[in-house]
Amino acid sequence: MSAPAPNSIVVTGAGRGIGAALARAYARPGATLLLIGRTAATLERTASEARAKGAEVEIAALDVSDAGALAEALLAFDARRPVDLVIANAGVSGGLGPNRSAEPFETAQRQIRVNLEGAIATVTPLIDPMRGRRSGQIVLMSSLAALQPIGDTAAYSASKAGVLVWGRALADYLAPSGVGVSVVCPGFVTSDMSQRYLGPKPLEMSADAAAELIRGRVAKRREMIAFPWAMVALIRLSNLLPRKVSRFVLSRVPVTIEPDRHM
Repeated sequence: MSAPAPNSIVVTGAGRGIGAALARAYARPGATLLLIGRTAATLERTASEARAKGAEVEIAALDVSDAGALAEALLAFDARRPVDLVIANAGVSGGLGPNRSAEPFETAQRQIRVNLEGAIATVTPLIDPMRGRRSGQIVLMSSLAALQPIGDTAAYSASKAGVLVWGRALADYLAPSGVGVSVVCPGFVTSDMSQRYLGPKPLEMSADAAAELIRGRVAKRREMIAFPWAMVALIRLSNLLPRKVSRFVLSRVPVTIEPDRHM
């Protein structure tokens, strides 16, 4: 059974990539969106696209690692437009240092703070309001890296695995209240982040295609949304193999990620 189309929607990381595509996917007459991201200019571009589809749009230029400012913006919006759907999508990535040296602590810490702590900070202020209304949906953006961690991107894998486990636990906690939780584990999706990934990107899909897939499965209240299916099947198979075997296979495809100028 599909959930009713949400009317009040929050999307973090909405300036580009999957976040912007999700904003476009949910934009329609009667919908009000709060778009959150670090850069006002990119948020305004997404907002213009959503408004062109008939939605009302507000923006908040802030970093999800600023939990106080984030909570203030979320609660103020919820007071005006009780939130039906919150999508904790904001994320950053990183990798090894120069010449394949160990990933710098600061880079790893930033990923944990944005990807994991930022997701928790996005959702937590809205949990009790949603529980009180006995309605609403929470969407947490994880990654296939949570199912198959990569040695060259250890902090990213760990941060996304944390999102997955926290989301599963939150779903158990909220099940009696009628609030739904979905954890999304996408593969390669065309975005600024994926462009920094120098290497094979099997079965990469566009951000708009990914957003439509996510929207459809969230409407069905799926708790786990992992795609593309072929990559998911391959990961499940690899997890059945001895660790030495999967480690050998993964080591044949070293990962290089260009530095993120925002980190």
